[in-house]
Amino acid sequence: KGRVRLRVDGVEIDCENVIVCAGLASDKIAQSILMGTTLREMKERQEQLLQQQQQNDANDNLKNNNHPKDTRMQLPKQYYAKGNYFKLENQKSPFTRLIYPLPDPKGGLGVHATMDLSGSTRFGPDVQWLPPDFDGSEDENIDWNVDAERSKLFYDAIREYWPGLEDGNLVPDYSGVRPKLWNPDLRNSCSKSDNNDDGGDEGVSNN
Repeated sequence: KGRVRLRVDGVEIDCENVIVCAGLASDKIAQSILMGTTLREMKERQEQLLQQQQQNDANDNLKNNNHPKDTRMQLPKQYYAKGNYFKLENQKSPFTRLIYPLPDPKGGLGVHATMDLSGSTRFGPDVQWLPPDFDGSEDENIDWNVDAERSKLFYDAIREYWPGLEDGNLVPDYSGVRPKLWNPDLRNSCSKSDNNDDGGDEGVSNN
């Protein structure tokens, strides 16, 4: 039998590997599979662990390393970055194919140029890190608006491979949020060079 057993519509399925592609909720669903519980039960368990840890801290048990642990929760923490896009207007694009610059050391592939079927050219995404404690929940407030003030960063980045871009021809377009396994502001987050960079464990991978 496989390492992971799923129950889908009342049917049990044994799997060697499970790849979870659920967007911003991938890590939570993958954790719920590893824990053999539902998302609601997992959240309640996490709250219980947090309360226990806070009680241990209050009792000065830190020296004894007396922290509640759940060995089933082995997926790394997921962090989030907002990516913004700007659209080219009032100037003809010189590109007929995708243009990718060198990757941004702060995360992401750099501000690249893409073309859609209508011939419009967009640039992005940049990397705008969300607070480390943001957990991607649906009830979290995400500002999907593109801040026009970020255009200066785009002009600088784009002119590295297209010096002919004229001022005033970039307009805010759209944005999205991407999950990451590391955060540049936290030393204890997974680095980009970690071997287990897909967030997988025990046959479960969140992508």
